[in-house]
Amino acid sequence: MRRKPVNPVEIWQAYTGLGMLALEAQAVIGMRMLGMSGAIPVAKSENRKMLAEKPPAFAKAATAAARKAAAGGSPEQILTAAVKPLTKTARANRKRLVSKAVSRRKKT
Repeated sequence: MRRKPVNPVEIWQAYTGLGMLALEAQAVIGMRMLGMSGAIPVAKSENRKMLAEKPPAFAKAATAAARKAAAGGSPEQILTAAVKPLTKTARANRKRLVSKAVSRRKKT
């Protein structure tokens, strides 16, 4: 089977997506650490949520990557497929944590 030519734009998009995942994850980690220290309000179940969300998120990422690989996707397409569900989860966590902290701040 002939390889498709390398598309620099797809490579750039894949690594940009990976960078966004890193930023989202670091923001969530920072907010959770602030929550554990009592600096910002978080739900009592946040630590449990933090552990429970990981297996399903990584399973979705692995499944998406495997599907893209089985369909003959390029490495950058496979990376993008794997990163997308992880970024979605991290972004949802960040939004939830920020909204909780902001709503609490408005009340005081």
